Amino acid sequence: QVQLVQSGGGLVQAGGSLSLSCAASGSIFSINAMGWYRQAPGKQREFVAAITSGGTTSYVDSVKGRFTVSRDNANTMVRLQMNSLKPEDTAVYYCNVAARSTSDLRIRDYWGQGTQVTVSS
Repeated sequence: QVQLVQSGGGLVQAGGSLSLSCAASGSIFSINAMGWYRQAPGKQREFVAAITSGGTTSYVDSVKGRFTVSRDNANTMVRLQMNSLKPEDTAVYYCNVAARSTSDLRIRDYWGQGTQVTVSS
């Protein structure tokens, strides 16, 4: 199995910055894309940003130019730097990893535990 542990987040005023990190561990055979989703109260979970094993990044339009997703050289940690935060960025943020474990070589989605990000106006 693959375990994901998130850290970071918290409360910040509008215009401020926060960062999130997510570390993958366990019986990892390989990791493909790593990224972030978020879910605001009363809304569906939505894609925020992702980075492939080759370093290609993608973002939802609402965060382009403000958020940056990156991963470490070992490809086991993904980070989300969030700048110029807005109240509408308030949500629980979830790390998502597409990976193969050593016990199951099919690509599966794994999720972090979720981290609250609150942006006050």
